[in-house]
Amino acid sequence: MTSGFTLSLDAMGGDHAPTMVVEGLKKAHVRYPAVRYLLFGDQARLSPLVDKAGLGEVTEIVHTDQAVSNDDKPSQVLRRGRQTSMWLAIEAVKEGRAAGVVSAGNTGALMALAKFQLRTLPGIDRPAIASLMPNIRGESVMLDLGANTECDANNLIEFAIMGEVFARVLLGLERPTIALLNVGSEDLKGTEALRQAANTLREESDLSLDFKGFVEGDDLGKGTVDVVVTDGFTGNVALKSVEGTARLYSSYLREAFASSLVAKLGYLLASRALHKVRMRADPRRYNGAMLLGLNGIAVKSHGGTDALGFANAVGVAIDLISQGLNDRIREEFRHLHAPHGEVGPELGNSSKLGENSKVIPGPGAEPRVAAAGSERKAAER
Repeated sequence: MTSGFTLSLDAMGGDHAPTMVVEGLKKAHVRYPAVRYLLFGDQARLSPLVDKAGLGEVTEIVHTDQAVSNDDKPSQVLRRGRQTSMWLAIEAVKEGRAAGVVSAGNTGALMALAKFQLRTLPGIDRPAIASLMPNIRGESVMLDLGANTECDANNLIEFAIMGEVFARVLLGLERPTIALLNVGSEDLKGTEALRQAANTLREESDLSLDFKGFVEGDDLGKGTVDVVVTDGFTGNVALKSVEGTARLYSSYLREAFASSLVAKLGYLLASRALHKVRMRADPRRYNGAMLLGLNGIAVKSHGGTDALGFANAVGVAIDLISQGLNDRIREEFRHLHAPHGEVGPELGNSSKLGENSKVIPGPGAEPRVAAAGSERKAAER
């Protein structure tokens, strides 16, 4: 499944690039030996790292001495960043030289450049950032995580459809459950856009989605549903809150176990169990957010991650390419607005779900193949 394609990497993106990128690529290569890589960045810095990692046979370095910094504004990069490692890495996907791109660089610039070069898939108005989040039951998908601070009902409905396909591909779920994140579970709660989206998702049975209504913030950790849909402002705040809470409790545990000799002894006795907790909550295991809705696979790695985290982001991109994520999203949206009993032509990017629109069920009978989402955890060995 992973043979026969090339992945493009922004080798200069991230707080610890390019060392982190190459070391992460070395870990990913163990799991995906058949994939080849295009590395865009400073050849003088990359070549020694690639040689040391023994990746010369599966990588090609494309030199550029320009990179997008964390402080660069997306508009500036769009105007003057055509020779940056990020631009060139995305351009390789646009030109068909690579099947997908991974970058740990500036999120705003990555979204702007990817949308400008790759465009959105037919039928999709706006792309969304989607990622996996840990919960009591395992993992769930959440989107949008920051690409769109304001969304209308149509955007939320598109996110729900894309998120459902994403969960089927990456988590191997046959029929993922979906909900909208709200300030309460009652039907009258929330903004007008949320209520409109909920009504459409609930009443349009032809959407063939397992929609459960509204969920609240505490449902994220409970794993109440498989796909949580929200606007980018709320999603980003929720994500950062979860990450901050995890760090807070980690610091509490460290302080508690260092507080006395008895506590230190308790730590030694519980070290194996605590190691399992750390591994379960390790954000590096969930690194790799997909820019859903673009005409190409683009994955955003956390800028401050290490080699393990970047390897997992690479794994996310490879899994999504291997499982044909965009083809399956195209198939779902190809049914929008089509008369009953037939499949409509592909829609233009300006298409919206209107009041009188009709949605035909997607290919629900197709066999679901679990992606190698669980395989990414092998990088922890």
